[in-house]
Amino acid sequence: MRAEGQAQLARAGDLAVMGFWEVAKKYFFFRNLLNDTVRRIQTERPKVVILVDYPGFNLRLAERIRDLNIPIVYYISPQIWAWGQKRIHDIKRLVDLMLLILPFESPIFAEADVPHKFVGHYLLDDIDNRFIKAPYHPESDLILLMPGSRPQEIQRMLPVLLDSAKTLSARGKWRFAVAGVEDFEYDTYLRESPVPIELVIGRTRELIAESRLVLTSSGTATLETGIIGRPMVVIYKTGWLTYQIARRLVKVDKIALINWVAGIKIVPELIQQEASALNISDAALKILDDVNYAKKMVLQLNMAIDSLGNPGTSQRAASAIMELIS
Repeated sequence: MRAEGQAQLARAGDLAVMGFWEVAKKYFFFRNLLNDTVRRIQTERPKVVILVDYPGFNLRLAERIRDLNIPIVYYISPQIWAWGQKRIHDIKRLVDLMLLILPFESPIFAEADVPHKFVGHYLLDDIDNRFIKAPYHPESDLILLMPGSRPQEIQRMLPVLLDSAKTLSARGKWRFAVAGVEDFEYDTYLRESPVPIELVIGRTRELIAESRLVLTSSGTATLETGIIGRPMVVIYKTGWLTYQIARRLVKVDKIALINWVAGIKIVPELIQQEASALNISDAALKILDDVNYAKKMVLQLNMAIDSLGNPGTSQRAASAIMELIS
């Protein structure tokens, strides 16, 4: 959006905060940003306000601007299916149109009588068509490590992924690569690895397509890997306090988005203490040692992503917004 000329009140990196305690530490930053945003909307009176994801901030913003009688569109729903459906009552009261990217969300909003439209998943526009359901090559020797994109995620996930690479290297001649992002210092971690690890920035999808197996942090990356069609092991670690709060609030039997889309647990998930190097390596070896199991996983992933819609998501979203305000 910045590249398209949008005036932004904060840097995206400053917003990339996850966890209850981590957000609490930046309370004054977010409070000031919320106040500045409200003032900007009050002054400029836009024809429509489009909230994108980020529910902790955006639902508070919607509450503050609702009385301005400006249409509010929410693109990418809060994960009410994971956190419970209490938020859906706030959404019904505050939002004029919810644009959904996950197919299983539609019945939830229909039942609550919230105006909504399923537009498909934006990754189908963003991923080059040559990578979508790319042919799987089980003879590949590449194992890709994807520790996430936010600094907090990388700091928690990368060390255990590197330990997993060390364990796996003792069981086969594998190549390892980390799909990195800009502005993070990976060398501190990679220097300590006894196994050669290649750091590659800016070619994540190409690397996924080249890989035999992906070890990935939970999040959108699981859908990205699923759309390309690669076997994966999904892990997630967060701070102790955040985990203790979340486990009491979140009542789900799976965390990976690709498993949610499929409706079944296609790929293994390892959370918190379970996400140890030994457990990750064991799950990985089940895939690496059994080509039929790996191919079955790829087939199930290919079937699951069919429900995500077709390319043209952004155009459908834009058309729905224009229809609302015309």
